[in-house]
This record gives sequence, C-alpha cells and structure tokens, in this order.
Amino acid sequence: MPQPPSQTETPQHLTWSDYQHWSGPQRWELIDGQARAMSPAPGVLHQDVVLEIASQAKQFLEDKPGRAFVAPLDVRLPQHDEADEQVDTVVQPDVLVVCDPSKLDERGVRGAPDWVVEVISPGTAGYDQVRKRRVYERAGVREFWLVHPQDRLAILYRHDGKAFGRPDVLELEGSSEVAVLPGLVIDWSRVARWLPPLPVVEDMGPVERM
Repeated sequence: MPQPPSQTETPQHLTWSDYQHWSGPQRWELIDGQARAMSPAPGVLHQDVVLEIASQAKQFLEDKPGRAFVAPLDVRLPQHDEADEQVDTVVQPDVLVVCDPSKLDERGVRGAPDWVVEVISPGTAGYDQVRKRRVYERAGVREFWLVHPQDRLAILYRHDGKAFGRPDVLELEGSSEVAVLPGLVIDWSRVARWLPPLPVVEDMGPVERM
C-alpha cells in the first residue's frame, strides 16, 4: 500500500485520491493539498470531553433531523464542485453535526458540517485555532466551537454567510446553546465532571504596604 509523505519530504500537492490509499496506523489530515500528521492518540481527558459533548448532541438529535459524529471520520471540503478524487482538504473534527443527509456517504462527509467542535490539546492549539478555523470559515461551517479543557474556556464562532463573526469567549460554566441547532444546549456541568480540579490559590494574607 502507498505510504503518506514524510514530513521532511519536498511538499507536494496531495488530494483525496492520494489520501484514501495511505496505509499505516497514523491519522492524517489534508489542508490545501498539504498533509499533516495528527498528534499522538489523545489522552483520557480529551476523550471524556469529546464523548460528553457528542453524547449530549446525539441525545438531542434522536427524534430530529441531523446526526452527530466523533473523530475519526473524514470530512471532505471541496472548494468548488471538484470530484472527490480532486478534493485537497480533508479534516477529522473531534465532534460534528450534519443536518443534510445528502452530505453523508460511505466515505464520510462531503461538504461543511453545520456544527463543529474541536477540543484543544496542548499539541494542537495553534493548528486548531488558526489553520483549521480558517478552513471551517472558508467552507461555511455554520458554527465552530473551540473547547479548552485545561483552561476551562470555550470560544464560539458563528458564520454570518460570509465569515465568522466576533467570537464569544466564555467559561465552562452553566450552559451554552448551539445557535444553529435551536434547543440543543450543552450543559457544562456535565463536561466539568471530567475536568481536573482547579488549582487551590493560597491565601497570602494582607499585603503589606511600603
């Protein structure tokens, strides 16, 4: 079976045609024809948060249009009407919801999901917050959330039809509604039970004035 390119090789423009024939256990994504090896398998915290958010979405969607998925699932994001074999951007969001069944096939998803959540790990922060955010914006993902378990923060982007607007930045407290899926509310208390305890801040006593 063909092998994916080494990170040290001369960059080449790759497509879904190349991607789907790679062998080996390593997971990859393609962005604008450039391959990126996914970080090592995420840890327990990452998995707990992903599955908690996805389970809340799946439960909400049980009697409604739309389906919730978790990685690994290939999402092909064509920039025009190119055939699958020519698509040069393929990503694997941590959590995604697709409302249009015509976007689903045996290969995964073709086209922008309605809602995407990326749960940030230390090794993926820059990639998720910069490169993948731009890809989701360009593709027309209607709502994109970045969840930072270690910092207990979420950054919520919503698409206005042209671009993502100014994000909402909030603490993982209370609940947050998914705007593009009215009625779906993510309960952060159910997510927080999987998070590490907050550090205890020692009381330093009164500050002595000079």
